[in-house]
Amino acid sequence: MSYFLDHLVVCASDLTQGRLWAEGLLDVPFEPRGAHDEMGTHNHLVALDKASYFEVIARDPEAAKPDHARWFDLDNFGGGPKLSNWVVRCDDLDEAWERAPAIVGDIKSFRRGDYAWRMIIPKDGKPLFDGCFPTLIEWHSDHPTQHMPQRDLRLRRLKLTHPKAADLRAALAPFVEAMDHVTIGDGRTASLQAEIGSASGEIWIA
Repeated sequence: MSYFLDHLVVCASDLTQGRLWAEGLLDVPFEPRGAHDEMGTHNHLVALDKASYFEVIARDPEAAKPDHARWFDLDNFGGGPKLSNWVVRCDDLDEAWERAPAIVGDIKSFRRGDYAWRMIIPKDGKPLFDGCFPTLIEWHSDHPTQHMPQRDLRLRRLKLTHPKAADLRAALAPFVEAMDHVTIGDGRTASLQAEIGSASGEIWIA
């Protein structure tokens, strides 16, 4: 079983606001808008490298509200854009589910155009450890980065801070292969910070 950091997630109250914020920081254009009918959300993506990407996502005001919790705790999100989650890719989601904490959530299947994937979604939509524990995904189609232009962006480091850092480390132990650029530290509150290398220098996003 192999695990890889698949993408970083920035939640936003408004998708256009989130895209403009991220484009201003990274100084690159994002891909056109995509929508997730099952979740009532929409997003923009940009490639981080040849195997991972950066996502800005928000509730879609024109979509019907689903009868279940939206992913990434978007039902409860407010305020300015924020790096709030990360996603780890695997080739056997059932095995990953067995290795994850018992309350991680349920496996759900999704499709959008030519893309198909499965993800583990918490019943209440809230990722474990306030988003510091990753959402787990298994692709059943081409990966999105195979169809995105490269923007000379690279993930240098993802810093996770949490009041229960020791518990977080234990929960992440089975997924150590995805931790090459990830550090975990103690803190009074949960936070995610990403250092992105770009043509114009190093950029921190939180």
